[in-house]
Amino acid sequence: MKKIKRFGVIQTAKTVSLIYFLVMAIFMIPIGIISLVAGGFGGHDLPFFPFAGGIFFFIAPFIYALISFIMVSIGCLIYNLVADYTGGIAVEIQTEEKEF
Repeated sequence: MKKIKRFGVIQTAKTVSLIYFLVMAIFMIPIGIISLVAGGFGGHDLPFFPFAGGIFFFIAPFIYALISFIMVSIGCLIYNLVADYTGGIAVEIQTEEKEF
């Protein structure tokens, strides 16, 4: 058994937020394009606001990445504090040998 003693806070947060950004972009950008082509969501009575629904889908991955960076950083800091008392998460790692 091996234990995860500590997480590198910034490195973990950067990695996870990039993953979240990419996943959100894969889903949100096509929806944003469709929404812009279709004229937004409709129902907006303000003349300067018809495409805000579509544009939001392009901005959402960045917002999601920022929020995930902050939340993962907080989670890693809390884990690092708790792991000092509990010993961390135990994992079993199996090494596979490659045959050529």
